[in-house]
Amino acid sequence: MPDNIEEIWKVTAQDAVAKTCNIMATISENIGLLTYVDLLAIFSTVHFTKPVSDENITVIDTNFSDIPVRLYLPKRKSERKRPAVIFIHGGAFVLGSYKMSAYDDLNRRTANKLDAVVVGIDYRLAPKHLFPAALEDCVHVTKFFLQENILAKYRVDPSRICIMGDSSGGTLAATVTQLLQNDPNFKDKIKAQALMYPGLQSLDTLLPSHQEYQRGPILTREMIIKLACLYLTEDKVLPQAVLRNEHMPTESRHLFKFVNWSHFLPEKYKKNHVYTEPVLGKLNVSYPVLVDSRLSPLIVNDSQLQSLPLTYIVTCEHDLLRDDSLIYISRLRNVGVKVTHEHIEKGVHGALSFATAPVFLTLGVKIREKYINWLEENL
Repeated sequence: MPDNIEEIWKVTAQDAVAKTCNIMATISENIGLLTYVDLLAIFSTVHFTKPVSDENITVIDTNFSDIPVRLYLPKRKSERKRPAVIFIHGGAFVLGSYKMSAYDDLNRRTANKLDAVVVGIDYRLAPKHLFPAALEDCVHVTKFFLQENILAKYRVDPSRICIMGDSSGGTLAATVTQLLQNDPNFKDKIKAQALMYPGLQSLDTLLPSHQEYQRGPILTREMIIKLACLYLTEDKVLPQAVLRNEHMPTESRHLFKFVNWSHFLPEKYKKNHVYTEPVLGKLNVSYPVLVDSRLSPLIVNDSQLQSLPLTYIVTCEHDLLRDDSLIYISRLRNVGVKVTHEHIEKGVHGALSFATAPVFLTLGVKIREKYINWLEENL
């Protein structure tokens, strides 16, 4: 455990819980009790909430385009139209929900502080629903919400809409934003995107942060690869190849210029690492999705990046996904996109999920408040 982590004893305890759950889920699957994901899903549902309204916010569970959403609607009267935030939860594409207590608290606070409409999306989860199901659900909900009659129904200002996601939700948020900007019917409909420690590429799984934090804290390299691969296939061959960084096909070589960390990482993060291009063409099975920018939003070209909206990105130092965002920030700034980068020097992956009891990290509260303050100033 790195020394300069805030509230290190709490993080150590949470790290132990995460790794214990991982071991239990692995054993459960090996003995034929419950699958790895099914057992982890049971653990995560412990913190699910009901749509409970309060004196300031009306909370409603409903459907947009037959996809479950949770709406947070301010009660106070306002002559002005309201801003809106579309929230996409994390969970490695296989776990999580807007119902989780930390997310419910975040969205409730956002709606109250900004007098904003917040839409949380419960997209379909893998492995039951493989790529691109989660993405398609997020796109469908977003496009449904952006209809003039729907915005009018909730009195939303069409010029003040943000898409936000954490972890894999950040991956989805980044991709949805890119896809909408490339769609003539929805171009410039999104004012801002907010990405919390997202994973943004699957080409190279040995970036410096992947190596430095392969054992965590909280999220280990083996765990995230195992879960994320379930978004693509239940085949056991792929995660083993990804662990070796030998999963990409020969024809993907031209894409590595977009994720070459030796070109894009600030010097302080390169340290003594030496860039080595992953071994290509070793995997006999073909996975076309590995070269799909809808899975890895970092591999779109610069002309697609330069049209992206105002961007807010949070990175945590002690996070194996850190470098994905640092590369994205460099590339976005290089093409003129306005980016606000909040780097949490003592932070860990998933901190935003630990902003409420029983797992309460002051760090999570700080990230939550920084994010809401940024929205206040920029949305």
